[in-house]
Amino acid sequence: MLIDRYSASDGDLFPYGFNKLGLGPLIGVRRWGGVVGISGSLPFVDGGDLRKPEFTSFSSDTGEWIIEGHGVDPDIEIDNDPYREYMGQDDQLNKAIEQIKVMLKDYKPLPQIPQAPDRSK
Repeated sequence: MLIDRYSASDGDLFPYGFNKLGLGPLIGVRRWGGVVGISGSLPFVDGGDLRKPEFTSFSSDTGEWIIEGHGVDPDIEIDNDPYREYMGQDDQLNKAIEQIKVMLKDYKPLPQIPQAPDRSK
């Protein structure tokens, strides 16, 4: 999974779960860790409103708050150079493709789906 510093909220929670379940490596740079949810109040008479932090996620293993203020660390840290990216070179994507090719060497296809049983008899 590719991650970068420009995402937060579910953009942090999804990679956290992906990593926790061991679905594959996280490639990129650490995210900023803004996952506390906000909720608005009723509008003020001048048209404004108040946003206040109200809820976040915690670890079922430790019972502690997760991610907030730190983010998710990548397994493979690689940052895109803005100039190279402008010139069409996405180093994070290239690294991900390289990793997928390595992982596919040990890939075992899923078994074929068996014929459905004949329950008409």
